[in-house]
Amino acid sequence: MKTIENPWRGQGLVDGVLAENSGPSVDAAAPLRLLSECPAHGETPLERREAFGTTLFVKDERGRMGLGSFKALGAAYVIAHEAAATGAEHWAVALAERTYVTASAGNHGMSVAAGAKVFGAKAVVYIAETVPESFAGRLRDRGAEVVRAGSDYESSMKAAEQAATDNGLTLLSDSSWPGYVDLPRRLMEGYLVMAEEAVRQMPEVPTHIFLQAGVGGLAGACAALFRAHWGAEPRIVVVEPEAAPALQASIAAGRPVATEGPVSAMGRLDCKEPSLIALRGLSRDADAFVTLSEDEAAEVLPELKLMGLESTESGAAGLAAARLMGLGPDARVLCILSEQADG
Repeated sequence: MKTIENPWRGQGLVDGVLAENSGPSVDAAAPLRLLSECPAHGETPLERREAFGTTLFVKDERGRMGLGSFKALGAAYVIAHEAAATGAEHWAVALAERTYVTASAGNHGMSVAAGAKVFGAKAVVYIAETVPESFAGRLRDRGAEVVRAGSDYESSMKAAEQAATDNGLTLLSDSSWPGYVDLPRRLMEGYLVMAEEAVRQMPEVPTHIFLQAGVGGLAGACAALFRAHWGAEPRIVVVEPEAAPALQASIAAGRPVATEGPVSAMGRLDCKEPSLIALRGLSRDADAFVTLSEDEAAEVLPELKLMGLESTESGAAGLAAARLMGLGPDARVLCILSEQADG
């Protein structure tokens, strides 16, 4: 595990292309209002465990809205917001003329597919050749058209972006880049529901918070809201695969950078470029950035299964980092179990 402290903590990176982007929203009330009208919406539990020599509080997102991941709060919220804006009397046909296209390693695509289906839209999800066929099947079961393109997330994202341009489709990414910020900022706003629930559920302020990151949407949204509620007290640590250290490398360089590396078993975190919105926020809010090896991410899984917290290397990356830190009995550690186990 490699750790770097964040030299930009408090001020954040604001130069260059980041100067054009504000950080994440902290307005949890907006998505809470809209999601309260969704029959599938319900609060997920905060589980407490005495493990790894410390006290763990685990926000369990495996049952979120029946989709198996926190991602249910993202794209589906964006689509619901756009459906509400049409003023249609019947939401089931509110977006009947709309097709959303995206790239995904699985869970984001599930949210796009589910949201599109509810509001009468179509969904096209581009996935890389390395994404398991089980995820492709789940996407098709939700009504999405699945297109395989490229060997990694970045190449499938380029294919989705090109398809949107060529065919007049609505690109709905969970990342952001110059000129593409409005929809991903609203998508991250949906994740605030999870963070707001955790704040209400925590019996006291945590001493440490571990947030796994791919492009950084979950981590950026949660860190912003946790700082708004709890101030500087918790130590917030962002966790990435060592094969895809996009945020850590950008913090070290003092600017957004693209990284290279092999395919990681932490597939949903295997993103080589950061979201600009997330990087802007995390450069201000996170205390440290750590990267995990493949073995370090996998070692925690059998222990979590015994605790009733079965997940994947991606979903449990924050817990894996907490385990390796050896924080001791006085720590109160908040982590997010972000997805169900594969299969």
